[in-house]
Parts: sequence; structure tokens; C-alpha cells
Amino acid sequence: MSKKPNILLLVNDHQAYYRHGWDGGIKPLTPNLDRISNEGSLFNRAYTTTPLCSPSRRTMLTGLYPHNHHNYYNYTDSPYDHEIYLDLLAKEGYKNFYFGKWHAGPGTGLDFNCKGFSDTDYGNPYIHLSYKEYLKRNSLPQAQHHVIRHFWNEAFRQQFPKLKDNTTYRCEYAWCGELAVGLTETPKETHESFFLANLACDALTDLAKNKDEKPFHISVNFWGPHHPHFPTSEFVNLYNSKDIIEYGSFSDTLIRKPQLFLHDFKKPLSDENNHFRTPSPLSWEEWQQIIVLAYAHITMVDAAGGMIIDKLFDLGLDENTIVIWTADHGDGLASHGGQFDKGTYVTEEVMRVPLAVRWPEAISPHQTINEIICNIDLAPTILDMAGIKFTKPIDGQSWLPLLKNQKTSWRKALLTESFGHGYGVHHIVRAIHSGEYKYIYNHGQINELYHLGNDQFELNNLVDDTNYKNILDEMILKLKELQADTGDIGVKDPNYQQAIRDDKEKFLALKTRREEKVQKSVQINF
Repeated sequence: MSKKPNILLLVNDHQAYYRHGWDGGIKPLTPNLDRISNEGSLFNRAYTTTPLCSPSRRTMLTGLYPHNHHNYYNYTDSPYDHEIYLDLLAKEGYKNFYFGKWHAGPGTGLDFNCKGFSDTDYGNPYIHLSYKEYLKRNSLPQAQHHVIRHFWNEAFRQQFPKLKDNTTYRCEYAWCGELAVGLTETPKETHESFFLANLACDALTDLAKNKDEKPFHISVNFWGPHHPHFPTSEFVNLYNSKDIIEYGSFSDTLIRKPQLFLHDFKKPLSDENNHFRTPSPLSWEEWQQIIVLAYAHITMVDAAGGMIIDKLFDLGLDENTIVIWTADHGDGLASHGGQFDKGTYVTEEVMRVPLAVRWPEAISPHQTINEIICNIDLAPTILDMAGIKFTKPIDGQSWLPLLKNQKTSWRKALLTESFGHGYGVHHIVRAIHSGEYKYIYNHGQINELYHLGNDQFELNNLVDDTNYKNILDEMILKLKELQADTGDIGVKDPNYQQAIRDDKEKFLALKTRREEKVQKSVQINF
């Protein structure tokens, strides 16, 4: 095969990861992800830049923060006026394949020198001709689910009238992100994750059969384990709900937390005013049943990814293929008073993601990397592995030297950000993660400071504790420095904030002015 390495990138969507099973009880079973980390490297402190799908996914393609690629929300669809790593791979001779969820702006992955299957916006694979043809080829029925419980507020119930508790349901709307849990009643192969895995396996088979000398890059982007959590019984039966211990921040009263925790777009478990109810209206026993289905969903997606990895080995492509497995962001499941989904907030639960890499030709197995990694680093790392670089400045850096145990200057702190969930919910949030401490700036609301070394669940806000004033001052100063370094000038600029809400013409005009300002000087004023 090729001299340059092949690359297989597996991206899960919205994965519960941080502290789930870390402190006792059971954790989500991910034997195939664990295999990759055991045969390669596990990144202990991997972060997303932002808690939402679309801005995070654009970051993974560009190596840029959302404040630089401008895809702030799940619906922003800002134009691509920056480099996409897929295009650069293709330019250097890589055969690109993209399977699954796009949700990174206009178009699909097939618009960036890729073959495969993708969908616009969030998408729904279950309504596509490619899925129906897959079912026909494999003599499979249409996926069918038994809804045990759903969490839509009244407005969304009207938009999804067929989604009801204790009913049989098919995902037939334009997107498949229903806030619901239940069981897939049809074979696991009817699930979107196995549909995508089959497409990827077919592509690998064709590549091996044709003995193409060009290197390949295959990106598989599962819609799961994002809700709806509809695993099959095969995976649910791996768990006992009673073994799931109460999550460490489940009883959080949200005292001395910003209001953005309490009010958000389509907030599940909210009152008639869309205001989050705390304490949780559901008992921990009820939550255990929900979490079992979420964990089983994670294991189901893991099995689909494992199917692709097995095919890689069966075809003898494993030695010269880099496998990277991660997620676009985390999940607030059961955290901080009993959240369901994610939102504006930037807790560790929604910001920390799994990340494992296997590359037998270049990196040693059984490595654990403790440096602070972010998904701004993914695209430059993939290009670095292929011997390619972005031609324009980006925010991320390659972590290939860390994989190879080479001496390198690496960040001691990380900037992350949120602009709110959108759809009428707009906030300006910036955070700095230093490992031991974390500071969060919530524009117009109470700020937050946590000593993660002894408060892993972010329960004790120290922002007004005089014993931590020096730490707070240091964190604020470092946050300003990182914002200046990355051209993040808009925290208190009302025109900038308004442009986020307005149309693209106004936004692009402001963007031009913003870039001119960055070139001259950057001043951050809180």
C-alpha cells in the first residue's frame, strides 16, 4: 500500500465521558475504544473548544476557535473562508471518504473532496435513499424503536406529535436528535451506527481489492451516542442499573452558579417557562434507568466502530493506518442537578472528550498522555501525520511530538468558549483550564473559579473567596493573554454580540473590521 500513512478517524457525537464510572460503580463499556488506547495512546485531558456540535465540528476541520471560524451555533452556517484539512489532504494525493453526520456549516462532507455518505445540517440517515438501499441489500427492516420516555417540552411535543411515551416510533423527521430513551426493536444492524460502519467497511474492502497506491483518509461520524438513546437489548443487558452510583454533582443546588444553567433552549425537565427544575423532578432510581440506556448506546456505537477496526485488520491494512477515535463534545447527563443534554455551560462533563490514537509504525503502545489537548489540535495533527501543514495561521498545534515522546513546548492552560445555545439563548462565556484550577467568565452573570484538584465536580465556586484572590487574578490575566493570542476581542463589544444574532452581511462587515483591529492591536477589557 502507500508510503504515507492511511488515516481512519472515528468521531462519536455527544459522549458521556468525564467521571462516569471514575469514582466507583460501573462505567460505560467501550472495549474497542479501550483497544485503541491500549495499543497506542490515551489522552487523559482532551477537551473540545465549545459545548455545541456544529462549532466544535468546524473547529475539528479547521484548527480554529469558533470566534475565528465564526460558526457559533448549531445553525450559524457561516461561509468557509478558511482552510479545511480535507481539501489539503486531497491536494496531496489522499483519497478521502466521509461517512455520517456533518453539521459543520453549509453543505456536507462530500463538498470537500470526499466520497461517501453525508447529510446537510444535523441530518437524519434513516430517511435517506442510501440507508433504504442498505436495508434492501442486507434484507433488513426499517429501524423501529420503543420509546420508554421522552423529555420534550410542550412546544417540541407539537413538532414531534408521534413521539410519545410507551409507543413504537420511527425516526422519520428531518433530524434525529429526539430527547428520548427507549429500545431499538429491530436488529442492531438497522441502527445508524452500523449502517455507517458497513459503508466504511465496504470502502476499506474496495481499497484493499484495488490495491490503490494512494493513501486514504476515512472519517466516520456517528450520530450517536447523542440522544435519542435507542440501543438494542443486547447492549442494555450488559448493565445493571443498580450498579450506577449517584453522579457526584447530581444533587447540585446550583447555588452560586450563573443563571445560564437554569434557562436554555429546549431545556429538558423544565417547567412551563422553560426554567430548569432543581432538585431534579426524577429520583436517582429513575435516572439510573435513563443512564443505563445512555451507556448501552455508547457501547453500541463502540461496537460499530469496532466492526470497522476489525475490517481494517482482516484486510491487512492495520500496520500503515493511523486510527484516531474521539467525540465532538461531552454530555451533561445527570450532572449539576440532573441535566439532560448540554447547553451554554462549560462544565467538565460537556467539555472533556475521549481521545485515543493507534499508529504502530510510529508510536509505542500503552501510553498515557497528560498534557492538555483540544480539538483545535486535531486537524493540524492529522496533517502533520501526513507530512502536510496549513498554509494559513491556525489556533491549534500538532500533538504528534507528544505521541512520539519528543521534547516540545506545550500549553499549560487552555481557552474554551461558549456563545450560548442559540435559538434566542445568547451568552458570552470564556473559560481557562490550567489542570488544577478553572476560571469561567460569564458575561453579565456570576463568574466561577474551581479548584479541580479537590473539587472534580465543580461544586464549590471560589470566585469570591479571598483565600484564592491571587489564583483568581492569575487566571484572569492568563485568560486575557490567551484571548489576545487567538484574536478573541468580542467579550464586551456589543456590536460583536449583536452581529452573532444578525444576518451574514452584517456579520461579515463586522468580521472585516475585527480582523483589521486584530492586526493593529488587541485589547481585552472585562
